[in-house]
Amino acid sequence: MAEDVIRVVLVDDHQVVRRGLRTFLEVQDDIEVVGEAADGSEGVERAEELRPDVVLMDVKMPGMDGIEALRRLRELENPARVLIVTSFTEQRTVVPALRAGAAGYVYKDVDPDALAGAIRSVHAGHVLLQPEVAGALLSQDEPGGGGQGRGNALTEREREVLALIADGRSNREIARALVLSEKTVKTHVSNILMKLDLADRTQAALWAVRHGIGA
Repeated sequence: MAEDVIRVVLVDDHQVVRRGLRTFLEVQDDIEVVGEAADGSEGVERAEELRPDVVLMDVKMPGMDGIEALRRLRELENPARVLIVTSFTEQRTVVPALRAGAAGYVYKDVDPDALAGAIRSVHAGHVLLQPEVAGALLSQDEPGGGGQGRGNALTEREREVLALIADGRSNREIARALVLSEKTVKTHVSNILMKLDLADRTQAALWAVRHGIGA
C-alpha cells in the first residue's frame, strides 16, 4: 500500500494555510504530507531532501517566490510535479508560474475533494489548466516562437501523441490509447519537446491547442 501513497510537500508562507491544507489531506488514504516550507528557498530544499511526488506551491512568498522556486527545481531536474495553490486574483502570476514548469493550479479555497483530485491528477501526469488561465496563456506569445512551421517536423505518430497530451492524458493513458509501451511514449514526448523547443508537457499542451491539435 505504501508504494501507492502520493508524497506531498506544502510550500506557503502562511502557517494557517499549510495547516489547513494538511488537515484537508490527512483524511486521504493515498496522500501523505511529508514536509512543509515557509518560502521558495526552503521549499526547494525540502523537495531536494524529501523527493516528494507533488509539491503544493504558493506563488507570492517573501524571499524566493514560487516562480523562482519552480525555475530552481527545473534547474536541479527535480522530478516532483508542482501544483500552484493561489487565489483567483493572482491570475497574472499564475501564467508565469505555468511557463516556469508548474503542472497546474488550484485555488486556496478549493474543496478538499477537488484538492485531492488535483494532486492525483498531476501525479498521474495530467496538466491542470482551467479555461481562464489557458486563455490567458494562449493570448500571449508562445515560448520560443516558431509558430506552425516547427510543427512540420513532427511525425504523424508524434502528432497523435501531442493531441493526447493536449487532451490531458498521462503517458500510461497515451500508451493504452495508441497501443504502445510507456517507454516508447516517453521517447515520443521527449522528441516532441525537442522539435518544438518547449520545456515541458504544459507548454506542449498549450502549443497543441494554439495550433489546432487535440483539445
